[in-house]
Amino acid sequence: MTTVETRPSTAHDIYAAGGITVTKLGENIGALIEGVHVSGDITAETAYAIRYALAANKVVVFRGQHHVTDDIQYRFAGTLGSQTTTHPTLTSEDNRTLVIEGAANSWHTDVSFVDRIPKASILRAVDIPPYGGATTWASTTAAYEQLPAPLRALVDNLWAVHSNEYDYAGVHADRKGIAVNRHETMQNFTRLKFEIEHPVVRIHPETGERSLLLGHFVKNFVGLKTNESAALFQLLQERVVRLENTLRWAWTPGDLVIWDNRATQHYGIADFGAHKRSVHRVTLAGDVPVSVDGDSSRILAGDAAHFSIVDTPDRFPGFDA
Repeated sequence: MTTVETRPSTAHDIYAAGGITVTKLGENIGALIEGVHVSGDITAETAYAIRYALAANKVVVFRGQHHVTDDIQYRFAGTLGSQTTTHPTLTSEDNRTLVIEGAANSWHTDVSFVDRIPKASILRAVDIPPYGGATTWASTTAAYEQLPAPLRALVDNLWAVHSNEYDYAGVHADRKGIAVNRHETMQNFTRLKFEIEHPVVRIHPETGERSLLLGHFVKNFVGLKTNESAALFQLLQERVVRLENTLRWAWTPGDLVIWDNRATQHYGIADFGAHKRSVHRVTLAGDVPVSVDGDSSRILAGDAAHFSIVDTPDRFPGFDA
Protein backbone atom coordinates (compact mmCIF):
# COMPACT_ATOMS: atom_id res chain seq x y z
CA MET A 1 0.00 0.00 0.00
CA THR A 2 1.17 3.52 -0.82
CA THR A 3 1.96 5.63 2.24
CA VAL A 4 1.44 9.36 2.54
CA GLU A 5 5.19 9.90 2.20
CA THR A 6 5.44 7.91 -1.05
CA ARG A 7 2.26 9.07 -2.78
CA PRO A 8 2.71 10.48 -6.29
CA SER A 9 2.58 14.24 -6.62
CA THR A 10 1.15 14.89 -10.09
CA ALA A 11 -2.45 14.46 -11.22
CA HIS A 12 -1.45 11.96 -13.91
CA ASP A 13 0.45 9.77 -11.47
CA ILE A 14 -2.20 10.08 -8.75
CA TYR A 15 -4.91 8.93 -11.15
CA ALA A 16 -2.75 6.10 -12.47
CA ALA A 17 -1.99 4.87 -8.94
CA GLY A 18 -5.70 4.94 -8.16
CA GLY A 19 -6.63 3.10 -11.34
CA ILE A 20 -9.02 5.79 -12.53
CA THR A 21 -9.48 7.75 -15.74
CA VAL A 22 -10.54 11.39 -15.44
CA THR A 23 -12.08 13.20 -18.42
CA LYS A 24 -12.89 16.90 -18.12
CA LEU A 25 -16.46 17.94 -18.91
CA GLY A 26 -15.78 21.69 -18.92
CA GLU A 27 -12.92 24.14 -18.56
CA ASN A 28 -13.98 25.47 -15.17
CA ILE A 29 -15.99 22.63 -13.64
CA GLY A 30 -16.82 18.97 -14.02
CA ALA A 31 -15.15 15.65 -14.84
CA LEU A 32 -16.20 12.09 -15.60
CA ILE A 33 -14.45 9.38 -13.58
CA GLU A 34 -14.19 5.88 -15.03
CA GLY A 35 -12.57 2.72 -13.74
CA VAL A 36 -14.36 2.67 -10.38
CA HIS A 37 -16.93 0.18 -9.10
CA VAL A 38 -18.47 2.31 -6.35
CA SER A 39 -18.37 0.52 -2.99
CA GLY A 40 -17.08 0.78 0.53
CA ASP A 41 -14.14 -1.45 -0.40
CA ILE A 42 -12.20 0.74 -2.83
CA THR A 43 -8.48 1.02 -2.12
CA ALA A 44 -6.87 3.93 -0.32
CA GLU A 45 -5.12 4.86 -3.58
CA THR A 46 -8.42 4.99 -5.47
CA ALA A 47 -10.08 7.04 -2.73
CA TYR A 48 -7.17 9.50 -2.76
CA ALA A 49 -7.35 9.80 -6.54
CA ILE A 50 -11.10 10.50 -6.41
CA ARG A 51 -10.60 13.16 -3.74
CA TYR A 52 -7.85 14.77 -5.81
CA ALA A 53 -10.01 14.75 -8.95
CA LEU A 54 -12.83 16.31 -6.94
CA ALA A 55 -10.59 19.12 -5.65
CA ALA A 56 -9.30 19.77 -9.16
CA ASN A 57 -12.66 19.62 -10.98
CA LYS A 58 -15.20 20.61 -8.27
CA VAL A 59 -17.77 18.05 -9.55
CA VAL A 60 -17.12 14.43 -10.53
CA VAL A 61 -19.58 12.05 -12.18
CA PHE A 62 -19.72 8.25 -12.09
CA ARG A 63 -21.92 6.42 -14.58
CA GLY A 64 -23.27 2.87 -14.70
CA GLN A 65 -23.37 2.38 -10.92
CA HIS A 66 -26.70 0.52 -11.01
CA HIS A 67 -25.75 -1.69 -8.04
CA VAL A 68 -25.52 1.18 -5.54
CA THR A 69 -27.97 1.16 -2.62
CA ASP A 70 -28.26 3.60 0.28
CA ASP A 71 -25.91 1.40 2.31
CA ILE A 72 -23.30 1.16 -0.46
CA GLN A 73 -23.54 4.91 -1.06
CA TYR A 74 -22.96 5.59 2.64
CA ARG A 75 -20.01 3.18 2.90
CA PHE A 76 -18.48 4.59 -0.29
CA ALA A 77 -18.76 8.07 1.21
CA GLY A 78 -16.85 6.80 4.22
CA THR A 79 -13.82 6.01 2.06
CA LEU A 80 -13.63 9.71 1.11
CA GLY A 81 -14.14 11.27 4.54
CA SER A 82 -16.26 11.23 7.68
CA GLN A 83 -19.99 11.02 7.03
CA THR A 84 -22.34 13.48 8.71
CA THR A 85 -25.78 12.73 10.06
CA THR A 86 -28.73 13.47 7.75
CA HIS A 87 -28.94 17.21 8.35
CA PRO A 88 -28.61 19.74 11.21
CA THR A 89 -32.42 20.07 11.51
CA LEU A 90 -34.06 17.52 9.20
CA THR A 91 -34.24 13.81 10.06
CA SER A 92 -34.44 10.49 8.23
CA GLU A 93 -35.07 6.87 9.15
CA ASP A 94 -31.38 5.96 9.14
CA ASN A 95 -30.08 9.39 10.29
CA ARG A 96 -27.53 9.40 7.49
CA THR A 97 -29.27 9.63 4.09
CA LEU A 98 -31.30 12.68 3.07
CA VAL A 99 -34.05 11.77 0.60
CA ILE A 100 -34.93 14.79 -1.54
CA GLU A 101 -38.29 14.64 -3.28
CA GLY A 102 -38.70 17.24 -6.00
CA ALA A 103 -35.95 19.79 -6.58
CA ALA A 104 -34.23 22.51 -4.56
CA ASN A 105 -34.57 25.13 -7.27
CA SER A 106 -32.47 27.93 -5.84
CA TRP A 107 -28.71 28.45 -5.97
CA HIS A 108 -27.05 27.35 -2.73
CA THR A 109 -24.11 25.74 -0.99
CA ASP A 110 -25.32 22.90 1.22
CA VAL A 111 -25.79 23.73 4.92
CA SER A 112 -23.77 26.96 4.84
CA PHE A 113 -25.62 28.17 7.95
CA VAL A 114 -23.40 26.10 10.28
CA ASP A 115 -19.73 26.61 11.13
CA ARG A 116 -18.56 23.21 9.79
CA ILE A 117 -19.91 23.39 6.24
CA PRO A 118 -19.85 19.91 4.63
CA LYS A 119 -16.85 19.42 2.38
CA ALA A 120 -18.70 17.29 -0.16
CA SER A 121 -22.06 15.80 -1.05
CA ILE A 122 -22.62 12.44 -2.78
CA LEU A 123 -25.88 12.39 -4.73
CA ARG A 124 -27.60 9.42 -6.40
CA ALA A 125 -30.63 9.59 -8.66
CA VAL A 126 -33.30 7.09 -7.56
CA ASP A 127 -36.46 8.22 -9.35
CA ILE A 128 -35.69 9.98 -12.64
CA PRO A 129 -38.46 11.81 -14.50
CA PRO A 130 -38.86 11.09 -18.24
CA TYR A 131 -37.73 14.63 -18.96
CA GLY A 132 -36.22 17.52 -17.01
CA GLY A 133 -34.91 17.34 -13.44
CA ALA A 134 -31.28 18.05 -14.23
CA THR A 135 -28.92 19.48 -11.61
CA THR A 136 -26.62 22.40 -12.36
CA TRP A 137 -23.45 23.24 -10.43
CA ALA A 138 -21.42 26.47 -10.53
CA SER A 139 -17.76 26.93 -9.62
CA THR A 140 -17.36 29.58 -6.94
CA THR A 141 -13.61 29.32 -7.42
CA ALA A 142 -13.82 30.30 -11.09
CA ALA A 143 -16.20 33.10 -10.12
CA TYR A 144 -13.65 34.56 -7.71
CA GLU A 145 -10.78 34.21 -10.18
CA GLN A 146 -12.78 36.15 -12.78
CA LEU A 147 -13.53 39.12 -10.53
CA PRO A 148 -11.91 42.43 -11.50
CA ALA A 149 -9.36 43.74 -9.02
CA PRO A 150 -11.69 46.32 -7.37
CA LEU A 151 -14.32 43.66 -6.63
CA ARG A 152 -11.68 41.28 -5.29
CA ALA A 153 -10.47 43.98 -2.91
CA LEU A 154 -14.04 44.43 -1.69
CA VAL A 155 -14.97 40.76 -1.19
CA ASP A 156 -11.62 39.79 0.35
CA ASN A 157 -12.62 41.85 3.38
CA LEU A 158 -16.35 41.12 3.37
CA TRP A 159 -18.30 38.87 5.74
CA ALA A 160 -21.84 37.56 5.43
CA VAL A 161 -24.43 36.28 7.89
CA HIS A 162 -25.84 32.88 6.87
CA SER A 163 -29.02 31.56 8.50
CA ASN A 164 -31.45 28.67 8.17
CA GLU A 165 -34.34 31.08 8.78
CA TYR A 166 -35.39 31.77 5.20
CA ASP A 167 -38.08 30.59 2.77
CA TYR A 168 -36.83 27.01 2.56
CA ALA A 169 -40.16 25.56 1.49
CA GLY A 170 -40.60 28.22 -1.16
CA VAL A 171 -37.58 27.01 -3.12
CA HIS A 172 -38.21 23.27 -2.84
CA ALA A 173 -40.64 22.44 -5.61
CA ASP A 174 -42.85 19.39 -5.71
CA ARG A 175 -43.88 17.58 -8.87
CA LYS A 176 -46.14 20.46 -9.86
CA GLY A 177 -43.54 23.10 -9.09
CA ILE A 178 -45.45 24.26 -6.00
CA ALA A 179 -44.01 24.35 -2.50
CA VAL A 180 -44.69 21.14 -0.57
CA ASN A 181 -46.25 21.49 2.89
CA ARG A 182 -44.72 24.96 3.20
CA HIS A 183 -45.58 25.57 6.85
CA GLU A 184 -44.57 22.10 8.05
CA THR A 185 -41.33 22.13 6.07
CA MET A 186 -40.38 25.54 7.39
CA GLN A 187 -41.13 24.48 10.96
CA ASN A 188 -38.90 21.41 10.63
CA PHE A 189 -36.10 23.29 8.93
CA THR A 190 -36.02 26.05 11.55
CA ARG A 191 -36.79 24.01 14.69
CA LEU A 192 -33.17 24.73 15.66
CA LYS A 193 -31.85 28.18 14.84
CA PHE A 194 -28.46 28.49 13.19
CA GLU A 195 -26.77 31.75 12.32
CA ILE A 196 -23.13 32.40 11.56
CA GLU A 197 -20.77 34.95 10.06
CA HIS A 198 -18.67 33.48 7.23
CA PRO A 199 -16.01 35.20 5.15
CA VAL A 200 -17.33 35.88 1.65
CA VAL A 201 -13.98 34.63 0.36
CA ARG A 202 -12.77 31.39 1.91
CA ILE A 203 -9.49 29.56 1.44
CA HIS A 204 -9.88 25.98 0.24
CA PRO A 205 -8.05 23.82 2.80
CA GLU A 206 -6.85 21.23 0.25
CA THR A 207 -5.90 23.47 -2.68
CA GLY A 208 -5.28 26.93 -1.24
CA GLU A 209 -7.63 28.40 -3.85
CA ARG A 210 -9.99 31.25 -3.03
CA SER A 211 -13.72 30.87 -3.61
CA LEU A 212 -16.88 32.86 -2.98
CA LEU A 213 -19.08 31.64 -0.14
CA LEU A 214 -22.60 32.84 -0.94
CA GLY A 215 -25.92 31.18 -1.92
CA HIS A 216 -29.49 31.48 -0.69
CA PHE A 217 -28.68 31.06 3.01
CA VAL A 218 -27.05 34.51 3.03
CA LYS A 219 -29.11 36.89 5.18
CA ASN A 220 -27.01 40.04 4.84
CA PHE A 221 -23.46 41.34 4.58
CA VAL A 222 -21.87 42.51 7.81
CA GLY A 223 -21.80 46.30 8.04
CA LEU A 224 -24.07 46.92 5.05
CA LYS A 225 -27.71 48.03 4.95
CA THR A 226 -30.41 45.69 3.72
CA ASN A 227 -30.72 47.32 0.30
CA GLU A 228 -26.93 47.46 -0.07
CA SER A 229 -26.65 43.76 0.84
CA ALA A 230 -29.34 42.84 -1.69
CA ALA A 231 -27.68 44.76 -4.53
CA LEU A 232 -24.21 43.37 -3.82
CA PHE A 233 -25.52 39.84 -3.37
CA GLN A 234 -27.19 39.96 -6.78
CA LEU A 235 -24.03 41.30 -8.41
CA LEU A 236 -21.85 38.55 -6.94
CA GLN A 237 -24.35 35.75 -7.53
CA GLU A 238 -24.57 36.71 -11.20
CA ARG A 239 -20.80 36.27 -11.39
CA VAL A 240 -21.04 32.81 -9.81
CA VAL A 241 -23.73 31.44 -12.13
CA ARG A 242 -22.32 32.60 -15.46
CA LEU A 243 -22.89 29.71 -17.87
CA GLU A 244 -19.15 29.35 -18.44
CA ASN A 245 -18.79 28.47 -14.75
CA THR A 246 -21.49 25.80 -14.73
CA LEU A 247 -22.05 22.11 -15.37
CA ARG A 248 -25.57 20.89 -16.11
CA TRP A 249 -26.13 17.15 -15.62
CA ALA A 250 -29.19 15.31 -16.94
CA TRP A 251 -29.60 12.26 -14.72
CA THR A 252 -29.72 8.73 -16.13
CA PRO A 253 -30.07 5.43 -14.22
CA GLY A 254 -26.84 4.46 -12.45
CA ASP A 255 -25.48 8.00 -12.15
CA LEU A 256 -23.74 9.14 -8.97
CA VAL A 257 -22.27 12.62 -8.56
CA ILE A 258 -19.96 14.12 -5.96
CA TRP A 259 -19.41 17.85 -5.61
CA ASP A 260 -16.95 19.90 -3.60
CA ASN A 261 -19.29 21.90 -1.40
CA ARG A 262 -16.46 24.29 -0.49
CA ALA A 263 -16.07 25.44 -4.10
CA THR A 264 -19.53 25.21 -5.67
CA GLN A 265 -23.18 26.13 -5.57
CA HIS A 266 -25.91 24.01 -7.13
CA TYR A 267 -29.49 24.20 -8.36
CA GLY A 268 -32.09 21.47 -8.96
CA ILE A 269 -34.13 22.33 -12.04
CA ALA A 270 -37.87 21.89 -11.47
CA ASP A 271 -38.94 21.37 -15.09
CA PHE A 272 -40.34 17.84 -14.85
CA GLY A 273 -44.04 18.62 -14.53
CA ALA A 274 -46.09 16.16 -12.48
CA HIS A 275 -43.47 13.41 -12.70
CA LYS A 276 -41.60 12.05 -9.70
CA ARG A 277 -38.02 13.07 -9.01
CA SER A 278 -36.14 11.64 -6.05
CA VAL A 279 -32.44 11.83 -5.19
CA HIS A 280 -30.55 10.48 -2.17
CA ARG A 281 -27.74 12.49 -0.59
CA VAL A 282 -24.94 11.66 1.84
CA THR A 283 -22.66 14.45 3.05
CA LEU A 284 -19.09 14.50 4.34
CA ALA A 285 -17.81 16.50 7.30
CA GLY A 286 -16.00 19.72 6.46
CA ASP A 287 -13.78 22.28 8.09
CA VAL A 288 -14.62 25.74 9.42
CA PRO A 289 -14.06 28.35 6.67
CA VAL A 290 -11.04 30.61 6.97
CA SER A 291 -10.75 34.09 5.45
CA VAL A 292 -7.86 35.44 3.40
CA ASP A 293 -6.56 36.97 6.64
CA GLY A 294 -6.71 33.64 8.49
CA ASP A 295 -9.81 34.40 10.55
CA SER A 296 -12.33 31.60 11.13
CA SER A 297 -16.10 31.84 10.83
CA ARG A 298 -17.94 33.16 13.90
CA ILE A 299 -20.99 31.39 15.36
CA LEU A 300 -23.89 33.66 16.28
CA ALA A 301 -26.45 30.96 17.14
CA GLY A 302 -26.64 27.16 17.12
CA ASP A 303 -24.35 24.21 17.77
CA ALA A 304 -23.85 21.74 14.91
CA ALA A 305 -21.84 19.18 16.88
CA HIS A 306 -24.70 16.67 16.60
CA PHE A 307 -24.55 16.96 12.80
CA SER A 308 -20.86 16.65 12.06
CA ILE A 309 -17.33 16.56 13.34
CA VAL A 310 -14.92 19.27 12.20
CA ASP A 311 -12.70 17.93 9.44
CA THR A 312 -8.96 18.68 9.40
CA PRO A 313 -7.87 18.02 5.81
CA ASP A 314 -4.31 17.99 4.46
CA ARG A 315 -3.13 20.06 1.50
CA PHE A 316 -2.93 18.33 -1.88
CA PRO A 317 0.26 18.63 -3.96
CA GLY A 318 0.29 20.27 -7.38
CA PHE A 319 -1.89 23.32 -6.78
CA ASP A 320 -0.35 26.74 -7.36
CA ALA A 321 -2.53 28.64 -4.91
